[in-house]
Amino acid sequence: MSSKSTTILVIAVAALTFLNIYQTLVIHSETRSLGLQVSTLAAQIQRTQQTVSVDTVTVYSLVKEEPDFSSLYEMVKDSVVMVRVFSSSGSGVGSGFVYDTLGHVVTNQHVVRGGTSFRVVFSDGSMYRARVVGTDVDSDIAVLRIENPPEGLKPLRLGNSSELRIGELVVAIGNPFGLEGTITSGIVSQKGRLLPTGRGYSIPGVIQTDAAINPGNSGGPLLNMRGEVVGVNTAIEPSGVGIGYAVPSSIVSRVVPALIQNGSYQRSWMGISAVSLDIDIAAAMGASVSKGVLVVDVVSNSPAQRAGLRGGDRNVVVNGTPVRVGGDIITAVDGRQVASMDELLLYMEERTSPGQTVSLTVLRGSQVIELSVVLAARP
Repeated sequence: MSSKSTTILVIAVAALTFLNIYQTLVIHSETRSLGLQVSTLAAQIQRTQQTVSVDTVTVYSLVKEEPDFSSLYEMVKDSVVMVRVFSSSGSGVGSGFVYDTLGHVVTNQHVVRGGTSFRVVFSDGSMYRARVVGTDVDSDIAVLRIENPPEGLKPLRLGNSSELRIGELVVAIGNPFGLEGTITSGIVSQKGRLLPTGRGYSIPGVIQTDAAINPGNSGGPLLNMRGEVVGVNTAIEPSGVGIGYAVPSSIVSRVVPALIQNGSYQRSWMGISAVSLDIDIAAAMGASVSKGVLVVDVVSNSPAQRAGLRGGDRNVVVNGTPVRVGGDIITAVDGRQVASMDELLLYMEERTSPGQTVSLTVLRGSQVIELSVVLAARP
């Protein structure tokens, strides 16, 4: 082979060798890049699986912890009673619950009103005579006492209605339309409703619920999921569906002991008629605040009048409704802000008694003043 041919062959072999090395490097690089991409994708898939796994556990936990209405019912059914009321005009049915081991039963005042004889019927069908020991129309609460009560009574525990949250699950148990031991469930739709009593006053702090309440449920317990009484079912909205009302346990806990001991309950009284202030009323009277309690009128010779509170002095029309303005605006009681009439009434109901002195922060025109009111008993 000639020298020239040998040189050409060497160059060709070298070129092929270089090409093979280059291709090997390229393939290795691409393989490494692909490996990194695969690793990244695998990590993303793993994270996604972890997220899905966590979400799945959460959903499973929520499903697993669904409310156990059956166990709740079994826990309290022996403490919820039917109240049968007899009078010269006929008979009626309501509900109630065992308050203590002495045989006291809590129900509604309107359930026993006009009755001459009473029977308490337990879930097992046993029936006992009972008598009324006290009633309070302004909270619609009454207390019966079973004559010769049986042994082993199971009183229900009162819960704290102030701790209820909007949307919290609640249960009503009673005897709608005479159907014994009916349980219905719902939520706390709202708190702080005012429920008129029919004699010029309102029950404050009333619980609104969508748990089904019907005639015959009156006087029965509204329970939280711990089986505690947070309210006494007392009324339904006549024109509404799924709107029921319960007197809060914060009021029941004050009224019932007094009814058992004295047969009646005395609540504090200031002696004013008032409305909740809003931005429209405030604008109409030129007030510098838009929340509070506007005093419309002051009862003659009342605690409010003796303390120097002033009612309105002129009438204006606000959104088509006549309103008497110009009176004092109560913004706080005992240093606690009050934004509405319900808040003032609830404070009076839960925290005051006849003879107690309360301090009112009042806006009179542009001046803020403090007035002390010695409360009397509501007439």
